[in-house]
Amino acid sequence: MPLYEYLCEDCAGIFEVVRPIREVPEPQPCPECDEECERVMPSSFSAFIMRQGYPRRIPDKGTYWHLGQEVTYLPKKARPYEHPQVTKQREQEPLATQDYTDLVDRKIHERRLAREDRRKERDLKRDRMAKRAPERKPLPQPMKRD
Repeated sequence: MPLYEYLCEDCAGIFEVVRPIREVPEPQPCPECDEECERVMPSSFSAFIMRQGYPRRIPDKGTYWHLGQEVTYLPKKARPYEHPQVTKQREQEPLATQDYTDLVDRKIHERRLAREDRRKERDLKRDRMAKRAPERKPLPQPMKRD
């Protein structure tokens, strides 16, 4: 249902009411003073249309909107919530061969240390569980009746 504005001349107030179209010409009671009020033209208006799955404002300038910013085209390939005109791309210089080799060696060393730490933790846990566990005695067998 559409939203309409009404003006109360007694208390000089404007209020909005959601009403069916067939009831628009009928006066509406004011929520403050309960007097009959006439409909006025809206003080503001905004609208948009959907084109190619994206909202576009009216009047349509042929541009698109991405997260509240105007862009001139739709991206062909982009991550979600990113647009080439909005998101500045980080430019990084390629690593030199020696720097790349050092980086790979450092990562390998970190992974080996992490693997050794996990192995030590697992062994300690196993030892603690073995110390905590009581000695198990065999269960008594039920006696046979003759």
